Amino acid sequence: MAKMLLWLALACALCKVFTGQWPWQLAGWEPGRGSRRSPDEAEHDVWARTLLGVAPRAGRSEIIEAHKRLVAQVHPDRGGTSDQVHEANAARDLLLRRLGDGRE
Repeated sequence: MAKMLLWLALACALCKVFTGQWPWQLAGWEPGRGSRRSPDEAEHDVWARTLLGVAPRAGRSEIIEAHKRLVAQVHPDRGGTSDQVHEANAARDLLLRRLGDGRE
């Protein structure tokens, strides 16, 4: 039994090293909530990542840089609309909140 627990701990550590997330995070489970994220939340994540053009494992700095690039493209002074800027801001805020980063 001890060997199996050791192998399980090693597998979890390797998952964290290679993917940047624990296995339960990859499965969509958020500690403290007691359950997986709803499909709507997962769809919002996909929407935000697609809009900003960032990878699922993107960190805070990557999200912020992608947001800056997108806002520069869709800013009303450059032919975009304020709605596009609001969408970019919402996508950035959502992804930063998912990272658990209090700063937004």
